Amino acid sequence: MTMIGFEQPFKLNEGNLFKTYEQDIPVPQHNELLVKIHSISVNPVDTKQRLAPVSQKPRVLGFDAVGIIEAIGPEVTMFKVGDKVFYSGSSNLNGSNATYQIMPEVLVAKAPTTISDEQSASLPLTGLTAYETLFDTFGISTNPSDNEGKTLLIINGAGGVGSIATQIAKRYGLTVVTTASRTESIEWSKQMGADIVLNHKEDLKAQFKEHNIDAPDYIFCTFNSDMYYDTMIDLVKPRGHITTIVAFENNQDLNALKSKSITFSHEFMFARPLYQTSDMIKHHDYLQDIATNIDEGHYQPTTTQVINGLTTEHLYEAHQILENHSMIGKLVINVDKQ
Repeated sequence: MTMIGFEQPFKLNEGNLFKTYEQDIPVPQHNELLVKIHSISVNPVDTKQRLAPVSQKPRVLGFDAVGIIEAIGPEVTMFKVGDKVFYSGSSNLNGSNATYQIMPEVLVAKAPTTISDEQSASLPLTGLTAYETLFDTFGISTNPSDNEGKTLLIINGAGGVGSIATQIAKRYGLTVVTTASRTESIEWSKQMGADIVLNHKEDLKAQFKEHNIDAPDYIFCTFNSDMYYDTMIDLVKPRGHITTIVAFENNQDLNALKSKSITFSHEFMFARPLYQTSDMIKHHDYLQDIATNIDEGHYQPTTTQVINGLTTEHLYEAHQILENHSMIGKLVINVDKQ
């Protein structure tokens, strides 16, 4: 099998330090699946992990993957050889920038049947992040009527996470307000189902008043928590809930949350597999719900750019695109196509 990895952390201006490696195809054990990978997507977390210390060489990045099961371990109960599956893996496993990958079955689900592999590859990581934020941290109901009248603000609605989070929130009854500024990102966010799109370059609180929108019950920050921390506290309803997926770079005053009794959460999609929690099956369940909603026409994939062929040059190019911070939706690489 072929993998693309690196042996030391590097910045893109140091040049392309991705390398190609060959190793034997692994054999699945216990409840593991061996997946022949068809398509992957590249996420902002990949660019951040490229800068992290390398504990085991080579470090192979990549999380989202779509492929066919070629072998199963003796304890597998949910899948069979030949099933097409999708998943987002774990940050403590070698990743999907490869032709084959071993994956525990609890982190995997059958892929949607009505869309292409490159479309399915846009969904796992961002979809799981959105599901965990909405259902685990915000605690919204799975009954859409229970969520009517409640408002979610998504900061950076046109990004990968914001794009699928908008669709999920709408599917489950929330009013969705997003932020964007460029014409193309505003139109994309509306296409994803946003009720109102605000310009993040202007005063958000003033825009809430202009649009006659009640203060949001929930705020989901997918871009620069430091920049929006005070604004989110000012905007959210008393006893509201703020969740971010972006780590703080500066120290922030947690006491600022007190007067409105605000709940603040960090969402990290890899927490369950990283710490082997007893409810890791949630990844399978959430992914299966995503696939069902795709096939029933409630969600649409968020792939906007496709690169054919998993090579060191193409992977380096993908990281350059993401680090420009202008990506709308998701970037996907088809593994075998040259």
